[in-house]
This record gives sequence, structure tokens and C-alpha cells, in this order.
Amino acid sequence: MQKIIIPTFIRVLFVLLLIITIVFILILGKKLLVPLMMAGMLSILLTPICTWLERRKVPGTLSVLLAWLGGMLFLGGIITLIIIQIKGVSQDLENVGQHMNEWLAGVDAFFSSSLGYEIGLQSGFDLSQFIKFFKSGNQSLPQVMINTIGSLTGLVLTPVFIFFMLIYRHHLADFMAHLFKHENPRKVRLEIFRIRRMVQGYIIGLMKVMAILAVLNTTALYVLGVDHALFFGLFAALLNVIPYLGPFLGAILPFFYAFLTSDSMVSPFFILVLFAVIQLIESNFLTPKIVGSNVNLNAFITFLGLLVGGAIWGIAGMILIIPTLAIMRRIFELDSGTMPFAKLLGEDKTHLKKTKDKPPKAS
Repeated sequence: MQKIIIPTFIRVLFVLLLIITIVFILILGKKLLVPLMMAGMLSILLTPICTWLERRKVPGTLSVLLAWLGGMLFLGGIITLIIIQIKGVSQDLENVGQHMNEWLAGVDAFFSSSLGYEIGLQSGFDLSQFIKFFKSGNQSLPQVMINTIGSLTGLVLTPVFIFFMLIYRHHLADFMAHLFKHENPRKVRLEIFRIRRMVQGYIIGLMKVMAILAVLNTTALYVLGVDHALFFGLFAALLNVIPYLGPFLGAILPFFYAFLTSDSMVSPFFILVLFAVIQLIESNFLTPKIVGSNVNLNAFITFLGLLVGGAIWGIAGMILIIPTLAIMRRIFELDSGTMPFAKLLGEDKTHLKKTKDKPPKAS
């Protein structure tokens, strides 16, 4: 049989159309896909608890129910703690806004007297919407969760998806084994197990790093005498889930808060210094030792993924994109036809090592 050769430009056009179609589906199905993918990550995290209970002769459905309830209580406790902290911060926002407008008026007066040019800041900014947003912490827990996930549908679907994914996790493994039927089923199941362990290692390691960062950030802010140190410390630790951008955003908020509430620049300056030191500890010691190379994505793909995920799904997309790309990389490795895409996503460490070869001498 004669082999059909497809021209290169046709294949490139097909790939571009496929990418456009996938992005369109992701945008159109955001309200369904975001809770589905969040549920997938959380169900992978809860799978070891189900397995541990089943090994101790607990019925399958009951073990899933216990793991599900434990996960929901843990998540609800974290959200409740954040809401309590937001309530405390919201009470001081009006005074902070007044200080900010006074500072902006001083900046405008300086430019007007020194350069003879008004920059239009004498009236300050209207912070009513910003204050209203933070005062949403006075809402009930379900309402805040709805605002976080995006809709009532997402709030309801996420725990439902988690429960069913835990119940039917073996069926999903069978589906993947049949999907790659040309491969050895045992090899496919082993790869599924490795993917699950990779995601578990990434999420659990990330949670450990965030817990350590929360303690370090809160301690540093408390020593500097910054009000609401626990809130800013937790906020910066949670933002660390977003690579590159998260640590920067986590340091900006306490810096500006201290800048607007302190009488000198000493406290804001030391906030930047201490957060920089903590970030160096995190990036050079905590993350490599605790999280390790679970995702093994190169820096360019990670940064590009953050931009694409943020543009399509916002904060949820920036959080979900890293483990999703890591899963895609491992799936691409199952087939020789998709192996180039796995190489594209992964980190090629062989080219990063310094070679001892010397350049040839000129004759």
C-alpha cells in the first residue's frame, strides 16, 4: 500500500487549528472544566487515604466517603481562617486609604512646586470598590467560596466531581489502559501510578513549602511590628503556588501596607529584604528538597503556561496549568509519536551541564 505523505504546511495548519479549537473549548467550558480539573487534582491527593482505608478492610464506598469528608473539612478550615483574617484587615482599610490619598496629594504637590507640572493626583483614588471587595470577608462561608470558584455551579460540582472520581478511579485507569491498547496494559497502569504519585508529590510538597513560608513570613512581619502579620504571611504563602509571579505579588501587599501605615521607610525596606531572603531560601533549599523535580518542566514552558492559563482561566488557570502540563508530558511519553512533545515540555538537563571540552586550537 502506498504511503500518503502530507505536506508540512498542511500539518502545521492542522496543529494550529487544533490549538485554536482547544483554546475555544477551554474558554467556552470554563464553568465546567475549572471545577472538573480542580476536582481531579484534589481527588489524586485524596486517593492514598482511600487506599490506606481499603487495606484496613474498610468498604470502598465508606473509605471514599471518609476521605472526601476529611478533605472537605480541611479545605473549609483553611477558607474559614482566611475569611477571619480578611475581616480584621477590612476594618483598617478606610484609614489606609486615607493615608494613601494624603501621600498621593503630597507627591502631586511636589511635582507641582518643583517642576511646575500637575500629575492629577491631588484628589487621590476612589478606593470604595477595593474596600468593598475586602469587606466581602463579612459574607458567609458559602458566598465567599462561590466568589472564589466563580459560580454556584462550580461550588456544587467540585465536591461532587471529587467524590465520583474517587469512586471510579479504577474505571478511569481501565479507560487509559484501553486508550493505549497498542501498549502493554501493565506498562500503562504503571505509568498511571507514576503520574498519580508525581501529582501527589507535587501538591503535598507544595503544601509543605507553603506551610513553612507561612510561618517564616508571619514571623518576619510580626518581628517588624506589621499589623495583621498572620494575614499577610498566609497571603504570601498561598500566592507561592503561582511560580515566578506569586512571590513578587505576595511581598507587594505587606510592603505597601507598611509604607502607608508606618512613619518611616525602615519597616517597608526590611519587609522587602526579609521577603527576598525567604524567597532565596525557598527557591534554593525548600522547593528543591521538598518538591524536587516532580513536574520537570522547562522554565520557558512554565512561564508561557502561566500566561496562557491566566489569560484563559484567570487565577485558577495559573494554579492548574503546572500540574496539567506535567501530566501531559508523562502521557506524551507513552507513545513514540508524541515523544517530541514530551521533549518540548520537559527539561533537557544534558544541555544544561557544563562540558569540559575545550574549543579546538586554531592551526
